Amino acid sequence: MRFTLLFFFLPILGYSQENKVDDWFFSAKAKSGFLAAHHGTMGHLAKDRIFAGELSFGKRIRSKNWSQEYRNPYIGGTLYGSNLGNRKILGYGFGAYGFIEFPWTRSEKYVFTCKLGAGLGVITKVYDPEKNPKDVAMSTYLNAIICLGVTGRWYIRPEHALIYSLDLTHFSNGASKVPNLGVNMPFIGLGYAYTFKKEEHQSMIPEAFGHVPFFKSWNVSLVGIISDKENFPTGGKRYPVFALSAMLHKQFKPKAGMEIALDIISKQAIMGYREYIPKTQWSILQIGGFLGYNIPLDKFRFVIGMGAYIKDRYNPDDLFYHRVGMRYQFRNGLLLNLVLKSNWAKADYIEYGAGYTFNYKSRYHAK
Repeated sequence: MRFTLLFFFLPILGYSQENKVDDWFFSAKAKSGFLAAHHGTMGHLAKDRIFAGELSFGKRIRSKNWSQEYRNPYIGGTLYGSNLGNRKILGYGFGAYGFIEFPWTRSEKYVFTCKLGAGLGVITKVYDPEKNPKDVAMSTYLNAIICLGVTGRWYIRPEHALIYSLDLTHFSNGASKVPNLGVNMPFIGLGYAYTFKKEEHQSMIPEAFGHVPFFKSWNVSLVGIISDKENFPTGGKRYPVFALSAMLHKQFKPKAGMEIALDIISKQAIMGYREYIPKTQWSILQIGGFLGYNIPLDKFRFVIGMGAYIKDRYNPDDLFYHRVGMRYQFRNGLLLNLVLKSNWAKADYIEYGAGYTFNYKSRYHAK
């Protein structure tokens, strides 16, 4: 989990150098929402109105060549705290996450953005077979926290803005321990943002990005992955996961990339699936092919895509699997990977990984 915290704040650390043309800001926001009982067994949990508070600090990126392609996005970090919809069973949730907001509008007075945020969260109450048996949502104190939504900013003066938001905040341990139905909380928020320095900006001219032939200049990466997973019933054994991903990836446009991967997965939890069937390490080995879409931001990129198992003898989940997450590419070729692997809406495990990109050349990055 310490690796998770480091990874989510890498983009912020990477752009933290002082630059006079970037706008630094601080914001405070109050949110009100409810617990969304997305599973039938969670119907008894939604009791309390949820109230949350957020404090954020970050900047609007104007100094990078790529930032113009995204209409000068906001990046930063947020401190979060709230009840979770049932104080007696679920308790309270606190967290810190990094975020990026992509503007959809070009106006400097009214800015409407799409927000993606993720980090680490702590909750105060978890499942216990004797003391808290009704908590079917959460089983670990330390979890991932994810925030997805839209945000509006109305600059009443260049330094002062009123903010409003509609978002979904999610706590989950990525199926590392069960039960793990997770907590989903839709929110409406209102707040205030102060910009420390607001001055006239000269429009930067993005680097030219010419036509890229499809069959040329693909990057080749090899990524090693490790994780863990617990099978039902609750309180069962936790199993390690080992995987290797051989990947071809390429950026075609400033905001579009693609990757193709061959995945070799040794999920030891399959040993506990239908235990009456004899198994070997070779027989539980899964092999899959994956196709993903990349959203590149300099050395950092988001990935989302779908794969299918070519070899999966026992078929414990589904033919198809999915990935959503992020990767950070260092200029020396080192690659860090943090991705949620799932089978449709059911989390499988979190892929913690590191790898290397051979003969890496950054073809489109800010100077």
